Amino acid sequence: MNTLYLTSDDVQQAASLLRQGKLVALPTETVYGLAADATQKGAVRAVYDAKGRPEQKPLNVLVDGMGMVETVCRDIPGDAYRLAEAFWPGPLTMILWGNSALPSIVPAGGGTQGVRCPDHPDTLAVIKALDRPLACPSANLSGQPSPKSANDVLAQLGGNIDAVLDGGPCSVGVESTILDLTATPYRILRQGGLGREKIEAVLGQGALS
Repeated sequence: MNTLYLTSDDVQQAASLLRQGKLVALPTETVYGLAADATQKGAVRAVYDAKGRPEQKPLNVLVDGMGMVETVCRDIPGDAYRLAEAFWPGPLTMILWGNSALPSIVPAGGGTQGVRCPDHPDTLAVIKALDRPLACPSANLSGQPSPKSANDVLAQLGGNIDAVLDGGPCSVGVESTILDLTATPYRILRQGGLGREKIEAVLGQGALS
């Protein structure tokens, strides 16, 4: 497979490829992600295959805002909207209850769904053009370093994915913070690019375990 090299001028082409069930590596402020249309089961399976990722590990999805979250999640707490207002677009992934709108392979058969709005204009433009959430783990081989540039992606996945959109180096360079909002007190499952103290400043002391 010849991996296409795309730039910021190719947002519509990237969205078209995703609509066709293709895999496109996209930039975010944290690391580059390997994106597929989250509504297409076959495309999502191809993400697992390309990465060598066990299908027992659920995939988070990228969205362009809480309106898109409402299409894939249910029983969304008010705090999720407060956090989105404060930190989206940005390095915060929220774990919410899924509503079964996406193929079960996305949450690996579980009842929750991770959602994030990335802070990169190119990827936000791709999501808006596609008008669907993206299943999008880091664009690396499982167990290998997460890519911070398009060249990093090509070094690991070149020839195994359909395209990479070069949006420059990642500005944050570490994965997002993952916050579970499905039980109280809320739990940070992975400390990443957003600090605990900033979350507590929005939600209040005692909101996190």
